[in-house]
Amino acid sequence: MEKPSNLLLKLARRLFENPDKQEKFIDALVNPQPFNPCILWCQNQPDNVPFSVESPLSWQPQFVDRLHLGEKPGQHNLHHQGYFYCLDFSSVFAASILLTIPQSLRLVFDMCAAPGGKSIFAWQALHPELIICNEVIGKRLGMLISNLKRCHISPSIVVNRDSSIFADNIPLSSNLVLVDAPCTGQSLLAKGEKAPGCFHPTAINKSANRQKRIIANSAQIVAPQGYLAYMTCTYSPEENEQVCEWFLSRFPQFQAVKINHLQEYQSHLTTIPCYRLFPQDRLGAGAFTALFQNTEEGTVKDLAQEVLQELGIIQQL
Repeated sequence: MEKPSNLLLKLARRLFENPDKQEKFIDALVNPQPFNPCILWCQNQPDNVPFSVESPLSWQPQFVDRLHLGEKPGQHNLHHQGYFYCLDFSSVFAASILLTIPQSLRLVFDMCAAPGGKSIFAWQALHPELIICNEVIGKRLGMLISNLKRCHISPSIVVNRDSSIFADNIPLSSNLVLVDAPCTGQSLLAKGEKAPGCFHPTAINKSANRQKRIIANSAQIVAPQGYLAYMTCTYSPEENEQVCEWFLSRFPQFQAVKINHLQEYQSHLTTIPCYRLFPQDRLGAGAFTALFQNTEEGTVKDLAQEVLQELGIIQQL
């Protein structure tokens, strides 16, 4: 077994009191094992699914399949034709909070959309009239547009602006805002990938401050009675529970929503309803997720076409 860093040991002790749980968490990152491939169906599933499929979990949506180890769905012709999108099951866990939202949403806004998995999940789960996918990092736009086109996510709009632009220009407009927040990406290690410096306090604090800025701007575009979903793929409490606690203290009109189907994953690090998947659970590399509702009454602001044009549409599907 590779020797874990002192920073990883420190994080494990913060996350788990039980030494056995600490050890299992560390082992999942130091000696990563493959996870079951997972696909999200964007079109009707064919009568004969060409993969061997695991039994679904009780809360797993019907449009998601976990496959047996060794399956390679990304190489299949149905993938190229846009029948499904490949994703880590941790993303399904995080996005499953959306299943509790009543359907018939007019507008879904994905603030940090690339490569597009959460947008595609929201589109399939909620069938909004329009989904706006924003990605502030220009070099990530290509894969976002490619995935939305391939999976026939329409009507959708792709934009490339800082979150503050939307807070200023389209307040109170979106029935659901997704914030799959940029983070230190500690769960990459559980996939056998590199994430240099991901446990360093400087990187964690920088990331947490960016997340607070994004979630604060995102909150301003949530319509009255609308929802804000906050997710990360990292483990540090500073980027997860502490961001949620800061957010609720800053925006008291929002309430955290209890997600009944995820109760067994409730974070033990806070009393706020929020949920964690760890790599040692063997479902996926790990995720944090929380859903908030804007409790204020009021009128949803209509998003006029000229306002959308001013935001600088990169792609309209």
